[in-house]
Amino acid sequence: MRVLVTGSEGRVASGIKQELDTPDANHEFVYLDREDAPDVDFVADIADYDAVRPAFDGVDAVVHLAANPSVSASWESVEQSNLVGTRNVLEAAADAEVERFIFASSIHAAGMWEEEGKPDVYELDDDTTVTVDDDERPDSYYGVSKAYGEDLGRYYVEQREYPKRFYAARIASIRAGPYDNPYGDAERGVEEGRWERGSEAYTEQVKRLKGTWLSLRDWAQLVELCLQDEETEFGIFFATSDNPRSWFDLEHTKELLGYEPQDSASDWQSPPSELLE
Repeated sequence: MRVLVTGSEGRVASGIKQELDTPDANHEFVYLDREDAPDVDFVADIADYDAVRPAFDGVDAVVHLAANPSVSASWESVEQSNLVGTRNVLEAAADAEVERFIFASSIHAAGMWEEEGKPDVYELDDDTTVTVDDDERPDSYYGVSKAYGEDLGRYYVEQREYPKRFYAARIASIRAGPYDNPYGDAERGVEEGRWERGSEAYTEQVKRLKGTWLSLRDWAQLVELCLQDEETEFGIFFATSDNPRSWFDLEHTKELLGYEPQDSASDWQSPPSELLE
């Protein structure tokens, strides 16, 4: 299978490169990004339809990651990257008759459940559970753009001939490199001088990431499952590792896609040694 990955230089794409694009890979990956880099096959801004369209020829699947990923992004910023860009990528996929489309959505499409519930929602004894049947409740323009992408994907699957399948992965928190663990955000804050290790702010960052962490290898597994799936036409799936304090319904993802996360926040009781040096 030939798979086009947009936003290929971002941290979310690093999981695909690290875990799936290997010498014995099941697929041929091609990469599109607006910044040139050694492994980028197509350099284009997704806000420019004519520039990105050639990348879709001969493609069987798209993993659409390109976007402004900031929760604090302005409307003007998300409008081109996340709204116009997502429409352009879907339209290019439709025109090139691409069979399946994996969309990097976000928990921020339903982020108000967290905003209303925090900090209690980060505690192990909190019983908040959000399912894909609960209302979209964006917490930001970024969240709005991800909810829009999900709805636009439904439109293409139901009203256009292609793509035939659309998977919206509501990604929680992906971190790269030494930060790919539930202590990543807290330790980065220490490095940047925003708080001290063991402080109240540090502890809250750990509690939150222990609920939202999605390891790179679990993310890669989810992508592979979407590439293999033959049952779903349109689906929204929460995407975390197997975290005891997650307030998202992971059972839906497990049951429909056969997802079996390899990582859990409960396996971590301290930061990795390289962050403590």
